[in-house]
Amino acid sequence: MGTDHGTESKVLRPEEFDRWWDHLIRAFGGEPASPEERELFRSLIEFDRSLAVWDGGAIVGTSGAFSFRMTVPGGAVLPTAGVTMVSVAATHRRRGTLTSMMRRLLDDARTKGEPLAALHASEPPIYGRFGYGSATFQLSAEIDTGRVSLALPAGTDEVRVRYAAPAEALAECEAVYATLVSRRPGMLVRQPGWERAELLDPESERHGSAALQCVVAERDGEVTGYARFRTKIDWGASGHDGKVTLKDLAALDPATEGALWRFLFGIDLMSTLTMRGRPVDDSWQHLVSDIRRCRPRLRDAGYVRLVDVGAALSARTYLTPVDVVFEVQDSFCPWNAGRWRLHGDPKGASCERTTDAPDLALTVWELGAAYLGGVSLMSLAAAGRVREVRPGTLAEVSVAFGSPVAPWLPHGF
Repeated sequence: MGTDHGTESKVLRPEEFDRWWDHLIRAFGGEPASPEERELFRSLIEFDRSLAVWDGGAIVGTSGAFSFRMTVPGGAVLPTAGVTMVSVAATHRRRGTLTSMMRRLLDDARTKGEPLAALHASEPPIYGRFGYGSATFQLSAEIDTGRVSLALPAGTDEVRVRYAAPAEALAECEAVYATLVSRRPGMLVRQPGWERAELLDPESERHGSAALQCVVAERDGEVTGYARFRTKIDWGASGHDGKVTLKDLAALDPATEGALWRFLFGIDLMSTLTMRGRPVDDSWQHLVSDIRRCRPRLRDAGYVRLVDVGAALSARTYLTPVDVVFEVQDSFCPWNAGRWRLHGDPKGASCERTTDAPDLALTVWELGAAYLGGVSLMSLAAAGRVREVRPGTLAEVSVAFGSPVAPWLPHGF
């Protein structure tokens, strides 16, 4: 497949991976990835869904997609193209290389019957023009555990927390994760091999911290949660000043979650607990005595694009009954453009083409942002991005599109 200015886009071959990866690293600032990370992604990459753009004998562009399944409101899991590894050489900007790769990846997703595409954006302004809306957000915090206490839920004392080698506890932790996937929109069913990414712990990326540690929580002999973390000891004029960095935490019930947070707050010689990439409605915010001393920060995380408007809107459920006609604009995937009637409720939905008069007008970008229930159509309308054609429609549809729990994309790809 040709692109502008004599470049050519080809499906990546296994023997080209190292050159492809080296170009990707250079495009992302040149800081070398660890050998462990390189080998992990060599084993995970789907070569038939990965592209290399060539200019003569040089790779000048990279991109790919993973065949994921994502939870949507209502608990269904939808085939989702996890767009990844996107880069263009600085020497080949503004030549249509990125547009060509995005075109091919979305056409491929449509051919494979994937109603959704999702990605993490290194530069958010890039992907809006291809229809990706910011659909999930993540919470970071830096908690002064010496001055912040916890109000723990009932039953916390009944939960046992024990250390476990991360690799030895992996199967038990993955069972907990798998149970949680259907409970929160945006979560990904862990595809075979991806569990190894949870153990990635190259010394070059620890920044002075000790090796990855793991604890599992148990009640009545059953594993009900886990936490993986690193510790870094430091000393100041007044004594210890260590830091705990949380990698991930999952729990099946409030008592288990409380027990895990209590453990993390109480590790000897540690004064600070840092975390990032957590759900914006994470429960610890309601357990702490002083939220200000936790320094919470919010940022964008997952971007979602509806590859097939009808299939995507039909696959999720809605908090309240909804019957609405959308006028959708989609210049990059014109098969989505036009009017769609959505009829749905908490039990299911259908979305079909119609010639009826529209109630709301918007682009596929807004549908992607609102799809998982974390961004309200009302807020998008307040920004001028959704137009109410039939008065009174916006509020009821916005409520219907909501989610009882915040959507969350739990890991990178």
